[in-house]
Amino acid sequence: MFKTRLSSLLHPLLVAALPLLLATQLHAAETAWQQTLAEAKGQRVYFNAWGGSPEINAYLGWAGQEIQRQYGVTLVQVKVDDIAQSVSQLLASKQAGKTSGGPIDLLWVNGENFKALKEQGLLGAPFTQDLPNMALVDTKLPVHEDFTLPVAGLEAPWGIGQLNLMVNGDEVGTPPSSAAELLAWAKAHPGRFTYPKPPQFHGSSFLKQILLELTADPAPLYREASDADFARLTAPLWVWLDQLHLALWRKGKLFPTSAAETRQLLDDGELAMAISFNPGEAQSSVQNGTLPPAVRAVAMSKGALTNSHFLAIPFNASARAGAKVVANFLLSPTAQARKADPAFWGDPSVLRQDALPGNSQPALRFKAVAEPHPSWQTRLEAAWAERYGH
Repeated sequence: MFKTRLSSLLHPLLVAALPLLLATQLHAAETAWQQTLAEAKGQRVYFNAWGGSPEINAYLGWAGQEIQRQYGVTLVQVKVDDIAQSVSQLLASKQAGKTSGGPIDLLWVNGENFKALKEQGLLGAPFTQDLPNMALVDTKLPVHEDFTLPVAGLEAPWGIGQLNLMVNGDEVGTPPSSAAELLAWAKAHPGRFTYPKPPQFHGSSFLKQILLELTADPAPLYREASDADFARLTAPLWVWLDQLHLALWRKGKLFPTSAAETRQLLDDGELAMAISFNPGEAQSSVQNGTLPPAVRAVAMSKGALTNSHFLAIPFNASARAGAKVVANFLLSPTAQARKADPAFWGDPSVLRQDALPGNSQPALRFKAVAEPHPSWQTRLEAAWAERYGH
């Protein structure tokens, strides 16, 4: 009886105390963020990011101006061809015992590179809980896992990618929407399609998209790849590629080294289709005049390979506070809305629709198919190189 009466008395007190507790927590978070802003002022943040897109580079140039104006932080984009180079650089630093003063403050990363960073202990402490704008992220999007691996606060979501074909409608009346249709189209139009050479990101993503297309039961793709599963599930892929390569641009004897090169071949009229991982790239490129007016984005009817790309802070960053300020700005409604605008980049936002201007396009343009476990990409790239890497 006493416990029951005590419980009935305590419950209203706890309810009454809850707003005060929440207010205290919010105040503490705000105080911590103000300290971060103060520490970041005057810092120079070296951001290692893929530099193969003029639109992305221009966007980061704008972001750098805004970050400098608002926060007194200098953003320096370090343009890299493949973020794996930055991962190797960080690993060498760790092996040399360089635990502070590192040359990389922020990384644009996902997938197998995140896996390598996480497993090798190359990332700093979890930081996303410190970013005020994380409260605006749409948690229904694939932002909690990165290629099946828990993010665990080690990287902040930045955008959504979905594999699609940028198709010139003047040449392709009925775009292919399956692996079988794509192969048939390529055979009927030899030399008019190709894909970037793996391990370039778009080339490796194309391999995964086709593997998913050709796999009846994809469950094994979402766990560590065993020798038996890999041999069994990839057998149809190699048969498919053997046929496709005979009909590719340059008869599959030569592959473009980048997505930018493939897009240029599309613009020059050498190709009728090119691969993109940005569902807004076709529209953006048509608007800025870098692709013909009839080009549009098309995805496989079974679903488009879909992932989030992220921002991560290395373990030995020199400007950790500045990196947090940059990441938080890039998650702001202003920055996310500009990024999603095809006039600037066309990369889908990771924020909730209600946090964005009313005319913003949804993040998922196509039916989504999740990324396989990163071990599949590593094995696919190695096996592809052994078969076709001439």
